[in-house]
Parts: sequence; structure tokens; C-alpha cells
Amino acid sequence: MSSLKDILEFNGRFIEEKGYEPYITTKYPNKKLVVLSCMDSRLVELLPKSMNLRNGDVKIVKSAGAIVNHPFGSIMRSILVALYEYELIAEEVFIVGHYDCGMSAVDPDSMIEHMKERGISDETFDILKYSSLDINSWLRGFGDVKTSVLKSCEVVRNHPLIAKTIPVHGLVMDPKTGYLDLLSDGNAYIEQQNKA
Repeated sequence: MSSLKDILEFNGRFIEEKGYEPYITTKYPNKKLVVLSCMDSRLVELLPKSMNLRNGDVKIVKSAGAIVNHPFGSIMRSILVALYEYELIAEEVFIVGHYDCGMSAVDPDSMIEHMKERGISDETFDILKYSSLDINSWLRGFGDVKTSVLKSCEVVRNHPLIAKTIPVHGLVMDPKTGYLDLLSDGNAYIEQQNKA
């Protein structure tokens, strides 16, 4: 059952009652940050609250597992836009994974079965088998969230279009309390690289 009708009805009341007024801000991030986080529903309000971020403070990019898989994919492009697009400029990158992440347990075979149950044909999977896409590898999650966050930090830090002066921080959040474990301080990383 679709939620579209309920959402549109609520939206009409929201606009009519000017519910948007407390959220009015500019498109420029006040705290000059870009945060890559997981799309987990537990983080929708918890992540910004636990980091003292309000509407207008930050550019937030979301992906399953807060993963940067490809240095030239859409996640990396979004980070680059947040860092370099004139006037939208951010100065630091925060990659925030979380414990109990669904991506740590993604089973590509199970996922493919669910796709088939919802109407994706075997023929489609046969076609993919002969393309350059290894669907099982593409759908596979990660084993350890800390390792995954650190790997994403490295992809961003080593990107040819990321200035070596931009701090890239790696953190893991407890999705129950909002507690943040710092895995990698981007400022300390830059200092260490400058000494080397």
C-alpha cells in the first residue's frame, strides 16, 4: 500500500500551517561540513542531533553503509560538489558509519531472491551475468563497519581531486545512543602526512 496520498495530504496541511518556517535557511552550510552517513532510518534524526547539527549547518550525503565504493561514482561526486561548488563550499568531510548496520549482513543471494519474488526475471539476471557487472560482488555488504569506514576515508583522502588540506574524519555511531567512536581524525592524519 502506497503512502503517497497520506504524505501529500500532510504536506498540504504543513504548507497551509507554515510548518516550514522553523527550517528556513540558506543553501550554504553554516558549519562548512559534508557528512556521509548511512541511510538507516534510525539515523534520520539521531545523527544530526548527536552531532549538534541543525537545518542549514551541513551537507548530508547518504548511502547504504556510508560506503564510498567507487572513486568516480555518485557518492564521491556529491562529496566533491559539497567541497568545491562555489558558495556551497564545505571544508571538512565526516564519514559516519554505525554499529548494527544492515550492510554488514547483506546476502546477495537472498537479495536476488527477493528481487525475483517482486518480478525481476531470470532473463534479466542472465543478461547481467554476461555484462561486466558481477552482481554478487556489487550487492555484497561489508564484514566490519570500522574497516569499511576507514576504507571509505582512504578512498576520499586519496582521490586525485581532493586537496590534501581537507580533513576527512572517520566515525562510527551507536544507533541507540548516538555515541560517536572516532576512528580517524582527519586533522591528525594531515599533520602526520606533512611530517612524512
